[in-house]
Amino acid sequence: MSINKITQTLELQRIIDALQDGVYITDAKGVTITVNQAYERITGIQRHKVVGLHMADVVKAGYISRSVSLEVLRELEPITLVQTIYDNRKILVSGTPMFDANGNLEYIVTTVRDVTELLQAKHAQEKLAELLTIRDIYGRNEPANLTLMINKATRACYELAQKVAATNAKVLIEGETGTGKTLLARFIHQHSANPSGPFLELNCAAVPEALLEAELFGYAPGAFTGASSKGKQGLLEVVNGGTLLLDEIGDLPLSLQAKLLKVLAENRLLPVGGTEFKNTNFRLICATHHKLRERVKQGAFREDLFYRISVVPLTLPPLRERREEITPLFQHYIRVFNQQHERDCKWSAASLSILERYQWPGNIRELMNVTERMVVTASTDQITPDLLPAEVMPAVEFPSYSHDTSLKGQVEALEQYLIEEALRKHCTTRNAAAALGIDQSTLVKKTQRWRAQTAPQGGRHSEN
Repeated sequence: MSINKITQTLELQRIIDALQDGVYITDAKGVTITVNQAYERITGIQRHKVVGLHMADVVKAGYISRSVSLEVLRELEPITLVQTIYDNRKILVSGTPMFDANGNLEYIVTTVRDVTELLQAKHAQEKLAELLTIRDIYGRNEPANLTLMINKATRACYELAQKVAATNAKVLIEGETGTGKTLLARFIHQHSANPSGPFLELNCAAVPEALLEAELFGYAPGAFTGASSKGKQGLLEVVNGGTLLLDEIGDLPLSLQAKLLKVLAENRLLPVGGTEFKNTNFRLICATHHKLRERVKQGAFREDLFYRISVVPLTLPPLRERREEITPLFQHYIRVFNQQHERDCKWSAASLSILERYQWPGNIRELMNVTERMVVTASTDQITPDLLPAEVMPAVEFPSYSHDTSLKGQVEALEQYLIEEALRKHCTTRNAAAALGIDQSTLVKKTQRWRAQTAPQGGRHSEN
């Protein structure tokens, strides 16, 4: 090699070493001529180990997963691809052919950029987008304050829930529909060791059996007709590091019960149509309105799965057995729906007295329904008994103080009932009048008139 040629080569090396991107140069046959310092830094492959090697031998030696130079050599046009180098990092490689004056291939110049962190960030962004989508589909943003329902009737249930929340013990929540099982599950998640992890919910009774397996376990690309070509992560994988609530677990098909049991035993899952297991680790909370022991006896639920998911059983009583919570719940939800619908509605004491005595077969969910209906339909800000929906009224039983069946007579009978109930509850006329929103003198006059007309109802009350 002439002095001029050596000088030119050294000058070229100095120039490409000044570049921040990696550079890899081969001749027209695919034999390595040189690489720059940035290439050595990015890939960890030293120049002296590859100079003089054909690109096929570089791939064979395991330095790179595939060669863009060989692709350019075959296609004779620029090519870009992602390579995996020996330490599993990803690099973006762009190869460009260089031709002489006669159009003959002379060199292949390849530039290299490390995109490992970029791809990881993109993957994290995709995972976040998928997680947010799943949360939109399965999660319910319950607006209630989680401490609101820790009242006398449910205090023991919530205290036990808080005690086990910091552990990874599996919890089974039983109770009628609408009693607040999801709210209790969120309470457990928020007091867990990882409250910042995802909280996802799936209602096993709301998803068709044919789709339930794919929703839980995900599926491999093209696993079945209509499946996405990219495949899909299942909830059991997406919820990794968080909490999964399987609502209405009693309706989970027996075939999926066996698969779920295996996931809980091994902390790994196999997507539909997949061939590789995926690891997962999450907190499982199950909820049901069924009595699962009865389902086990009927052969509709696996006994081994029952004992696996019910390490800590919790039972939420129906709202009719938690009457002291009804008024606080109504006051809370009217604030929620006032804000949502830009109203300023308030319950009258008489309305709350009626609502407290309704049986609430739909529990808290029905209570929320009635509250929102009142907020959006009430013609005045004060929600009085005459505005209440008809279905809550028949459940209100009060003594017949008058044989008068006219509207005026019945309204007066209801008024007398509410005042007598307020006196029974608050003991003094002052407190009873304050609770009903009327003057004490008005209440006293009414009670005196009724007592003059009929026999005393329930004894004397203090006037202080």
